[in-house]
Amino acid sequence: MNSRNRLSPRAGPVPNSRLRVEPFLPDAGSHANVTTSSIKSPLPMALISAINQRYSALAESTCCLLCGGAADRSYAQLGEVAVDIGSGRGQDALRLAEAVGPTGHVYGVDVAEGMLEKARRMAEKLGVTNLEFRRSEIEKLDLPDQVADLVTSNCTMNHAADKSAAWAEVYRILKPGGRFVVSDIYALHEVPVSFRSDPKAVAECWAGAVERELYLETLSACGFSDIEVLEESAPYKKGAIEVASFTVSGQKVGCCCCG
Repeated sequence: MNSRNRLSPRAGPVPNSRLRVEPFLPDAGSHANVTTSSIKSPLPMALISAINQRYSALAESTCCLLCGGAADRSYAQLGEVAVDIGSGRGQDALRLAEAVGPTGHVYGVDVAEGMLEKARRMAEKLGVTNLEFRRSEIEKLDLPDQVADLVTSNCTMNHAADKSAAWAEVYRILKPGGRFVVSDIYALHEVPVSFRSDPKAVAECWAGAVERELYLETLSACGFSDIEVLEESAPYKKGAIEVASFTVSGQKVGCCCCG
């Protein structure tokens, strides 16, 4: 990560006064203060194809596809079950597998076939047996309810065609008391619909970004508590917009309201 988007630590939880939250209603045409068009892409199938093509092509490259230190800040414990969403080449999932040990288990989830093949080869080469990679969409994770103690992700959630559905899935797969630590990007201003509806631009990890306040509102509306920004970068140019990177954590309590 270069100097213009280096992450800096931020102390303390996100102030509640910043979150004007109302629950997401699955049968409503709009979501209170949350702009539906800012959250949902009209081209999910084309987007999945674009992501698969882009990241499968990058599977054998050495370029960095991360935007924060989610894995470093997740503090996985022995015996835990962890899920890495957007597991890519599998580096973070492999580190998690080492941290949780033989009594724990890790699921790496990705939609890019090339990335999954690369990750599986690496795990097999290293003899890692407590790690499984699955091909799955973010909004429909191929995992059972309440399976995970920890969910991590790095620069992946912005790809989701439906952000509220994606975060509802994170909530669903977490055990009560489970936690997430996610690094991602947010847009400084609302992304124009012409970019937001372009699968290639979204797959390039910028056009799917939403504004910071909207991002945090989505987490709170899904039922997560103790939402905290752990680190955050200065704004930087990406694609045709300005974004910033941050790492956010939260905990599952109560009942999910995302629908």
